[in-house]
Amino acid sequence: MPLLPLLPLLFATILSVTATVAASSHPHPHPLDPLSPEELTAVRAAVHATPLISARPLSFHYVGLDEPDKPHVLSYAYSHGPDVQRRALVIARAGGQSHTLRVDVADTSAPSIISHGIHHGAGFPTFTGPTAVPGVVVQPEGRGFHIDGRVVRWANWEFHVGFDMRAGTVISLASVHDADAGLRRRVLYRGFVSEIFVPYMDPEEEWYFHTFMDAGEYGLGTSASTLQRGSDCPANAAYFDGHYADQDGKPVKAENVICVFERYASDIAWRHTEAAFPGHPITEVRPDVSLVVRMVVTVGNYDYILDWEFKTSGSIKSIVSLTGILEMKATSHTHADEITEDAHGTLVAENTIAVYHDHFVTYRLDLDVDGTNNSFVKNTIAPTRNSGDPATGGAGTPRRSFWTVRREVAGTEEDGEVGVNGGAPAAELLFVNPNKKTRLGNEVGYRLIPAGATATSLLSGDDYPQRRASYTKRRVWVTPYDRSEMWAPGLYAEQSTGDDSLAAWSKRKRGIRNEDIVLWYTVGLHHIPYQEDFPVMPTVSGAFELRPSNFFERNQLIKTRRPSHGHTPNCSCGGAGSW
Repeated sequence: MPLLPLLPLLFATILSVTATVAASSHPHPHPLDPLSPEELTAVRAAVHATPLISARPLSFHYVGLDEPDKPHVLSYAYSHGPDVQRRALVIARAGGQSHTLRVDVADTSAPSIISHGIHHGAGFPTFTGPTAVPGVVVQPEGRGFHIDGRVVRWANWEFHVGFDMRAGTVISLASVHDADAGLRRRVLYRGFVSEIFVPYMDPEEEWYFHTFMDAGEYGLGTSASTLQRGSDCPANAAYFDGHYADQDGKPVKAENVICVFERYASDIAWRHTEAAFPGHPITEVRPDVSLVVRMVVTVGNYDYILDWEFKTSGSIKSIVSLTGILEMKATSHTHADEITEDAHGTLVAENTIAVYHDHFVTYRLDLDVDGTNNSFVKNTIAPTRNSGDPATGGAGTPRRSFWTVRREVAGTEEDGEVGVNGGAPAAELLFVNPNKKTRLGNEVGYRLIPAGATATSLLSGDDYPQRRASYTKRRVWVTPYDRSEMWAPGLYAEQSTGDDSLAAWSKRKRGIRNEDIVLWYTVGLHHIPYQEDFPVMPTVSGAFELRPSNFFERNQLIKTRRPSHGHTPNCSCGGAGSW
């Protein structure tokens, strides 16, 4: 087919998916929508006007949506309940003190201070300060997702996309449609990156203090980069803006910092060839298409690509990819043979050493698997000798060994801690709803599947940076829901001491069985630099997947229609190809 007649279709497709996201049809904001510029302006006016803070100058270090009461949000989202009160959480500095305020912004013309307190403990708030040749994705029938305000609907998924100046992207109210049951079922109430801890491994005078908390000290939302169309995100992407308050409390627009797009990676969702019929094999294949929500955060020298990927199988996959520029130090050495002492890094260029370091990306995942109350289950794989006795699980066969599963339901937070791979028996980690079962009697659930980057911290427990980030000694923590427990190192991360952190909260040994529980998962990477990482590091990734486990009665993709194998356009960049 000639190229010219298809060009209008191609351009129309590209233009349609890059248009501004339509405004919500709802008269009031969604309760989990980020604060609007009008609300941020109202917050600033209320804080400046209050007699509770008389000292000047006054600087704003965090202004974000105050976590609404969860039952009220669920009532609004699933039971057509009333509007939820809009409040802002503010951390401001004045007169050498950190002030924590909550501001009612339901009426932006008359905002009011609800509460005020002065932080007397350790720690300080977030810092403030000044602010490839693409491929072509062709979707002849237009994009497959719909956006209403900040609610995204695609295939069998529906979820809300929020923005926070500390966390960046926030995914809320994620639910999946069960085709067999004919209803929408809850999976994830809220999920976001709670902290990124980056300690460097050089104890010298000029380097020992290089231990960063990128979310708590700098803010992932305030560090979010404007996404480059066609490079950071494909041509079929739609975009969200974000808004946050600067140090004067004035709203700042972060343009095009979140993109949403369908990914066609030529992966296979499922397939099978039935060869039982000689000469007439039967093959069925279904391609895997997913929906990606992406943000790129640039904190100093590193760029983090943070993806949330939704799959039609019911899975949610979170991927963090690292790139950017290494932190380096000068050296007199020009060849590795000249280095006789511990240089605490790798010689990546003449007179240049890239320092060893870690990346620990901790997610807070408030799972609501088919309802609010869930339990945490460890299915431990246990190697077993064949006793030959059916009463003990054996059988009278020549087999000498096998493995079986030992099921353990965590009762308290202490039972919910999962540490280093080495030495611990292999186990699958599940989050089940003990109050819901499949037709066959299995508890409905989701399981956590790590996908690389499973390192934990090797620092000594009494080392100051490790005290601040003591939670990095474990990959998995499970706590009961508490709306005040949002940030793994605590609300005040800068110069904190670990007294108000995830590890400290978990010492209470609160119950987590058949309760509203929160999963904290850390993607961890020990980074030994190599020459290929210089001068700009190629992307390296770690991930985890939340995968249905007896959540559905059967594979949800079994009814997926076979794709059409009609003629599809193919573009050759060499100029010699045809459509």
